[in-house]
Amino acid sequence: MTLAPGPMQVIHNFFTTKAQVLDDIKKQDLWPTTYVSDRMAELPLHWHDVDNCGYVLAGNSYVLDEQGRRVPLGPGDKLVIPAGALHAEGEVTERMVYIVGIPEPANLFERLTLLDPADRPDTST
Repeated sequence: MTLAPGPMQVIHNFFTTKAQVLDDIKKQDLWPTTYVSDRMAELPLHWHDVDNCGYVLAGNSYVLDEQGRRVPLGPGDKLVIPAGALHAEGEVTERMVYIVGIPEPANLFERLTLLDPADRPDTST
C-alpha cells in the first residue's frame, strides 16, 4: 500500500465487524497489529515516515488534525495516515482497542516513532 501524500483522514462508520477490518487490511496489503491503549495523555502533533491505517474496535477518544482540531473517534472508524501527515492521538480516558496496519512486517512501535513537525520534509511541491 502506498497512500497519496496529504492530511490524515478519519472515515467514520467505515466498518461494523472485525472481518470487514481484516478484509480491508488484506486489500490494502497491510501487516496488522492489535493495539490496546489504556489511559494516556494527549500526544503532541507529530508525523511518521510510514503510511498507516488504524481501525477503532472499542472505546472513544479523538485525534488532532494538522490544525490541532479534535476529530472524534469511536468503534467503526478508520484512520488513514499517510507518511508525513501531521496528527496526534488524543487523551484516552477509557480502554481503546485498535487494529493498526503498516505496509511492512515490522515492530509497530519501532516503525511509528513520533517525529518532530520541525523535521518534516516540505510536502508543498
